[in-house]
Amino acid sequence: MAPILPNLPNMWRRTWLVFSQAVTVTVAVLFVLLTLKPGWLPDWSGATRSTGVLPAATVLQAAAPADGASAPASGYALAAMRAAPAVVSVTATRMSRNPHADDPRFRFFFRDGGGQQAQVGLGSGVIVSPEGYLLTNHHVVEDATEIEVQLADGRQTRARVVGSDIETDIAVLKIDLDKLPAITLGNVRALRVGDAVLAIGNPFNVGQTVTAGIVSALDRTQTGSSPFQNFIQTDAAINPGNSGGALVDAQGHLVGINTAIFSRSGGSMGIGFAVPVDTARQVMDELLRGGSVRRGWIGVEPRDLTAELADSLNLPVKTGVLITGVLQDGPAARGGLRPGDVVVSIGGKAVQNTGALFAAVASQAPDSTVSIGVQRGAQALELKVQLAERPRAQRER
Repeated sequence: MAPILPNLPNMWRRTWLVFSQAVTVTVAVLFVLLTLKPGWLPDWSGATRSTGVLPAATVLQAAAPADGASAPASGYALAAMRAAPAVVSVTATRMSRNPHADDPRFRFFFRDGGGQQAQVGLGSGVIVSPEGYLLTNHHVVEDATEIEVQLADGRQTRARVVGSDIETDIAVLKIDLDKLPAITLGNVRALRVGDAVLAIGNPFNVGQTVTAGIVSALDRTQTGSSPFQNFIQTDAAINPGNSGGALVDAQGHLVGINTAIFSRSGGSMGIGFAVPVDTARQVMDELLRGGSVRRGWIGVEPRDLTAELADSLNLPVKTGVLITGVLQDGPAARGGLRPGDVVVSIGGKAVQNTGALFAAVASQAPDSTVSIGVQRGAQALELKVQLAERPRAQRER
């Protein structure tokens, strides 16, 4: 083999060989240290080596926010923090008659007859005004002789019923405390199926509880006998004790008052219902103004018009409400409405089904006059009907 540097002097050649051997050995040593003992080497760059472990000081600095600030909320924690202080627990005491009070043997041992016994019901409520007004369910405080409210901050106080509406299952309570946390009302019309919601209340008296779910459906009307029900359906867990509590959106704004569940066991099966907050707010305003809710009424028996019915009756319209009965000398009869007529509009707004008919009439003040669009066979009519007040007997469930 020919020499590598044939033209260099011997001294230079020896120097070059020594230098190259030293560099080779140094590189080999560094490779072994980096592979087997990386901690023995100094960190000349000052940056953390890519070993996947942060120095302890760095970990502590990352975990503790600067200047004592709270850590950023994740998930729905911020929504829960905003809404939860305004959700309260409601304890309602009512007196009921003992079913054995008429038994002579029972009366022998209980000289007073044991006729009345106290029953305690548990529910929830939502503070909607700094002045101390709360929304809850009618069935939570119905016939209550004493109502106790416990706030999330631990304060307790008595509450009085301002008014209650059995049709929508909404009641308004009043408490007298300072510095009350009031919830922010949300926009129900902006809700969509699939939106995230939280249910906040006191289920089974275990204490304030937050559950999460989505909006499963809107404008549900099949869950009860009242024609004014238009529930928000959710799969957020709602259990006994949640009644009257808050259903809030992902921003912590109130969108509904939790009211009912579909259940075969008494517990949550993922089908819960809440009264929309716009309905609850409208009821609250009327209760605060007059202590009761007055609704318009025309006195008819309605039925949804189907395509099959429209074809069998040879009607030119395919949607509306078929009137199957009219109360004699009632508002509708006096206004000229007849059985067989199809109501297609009220006050200029289209009516698609019986729920819309009841809601449109009920939203009008009693004694006011409303224009009702009617299809009578092939003839289209516009009738003027003076509304009466919906009788209380109609509201009994």
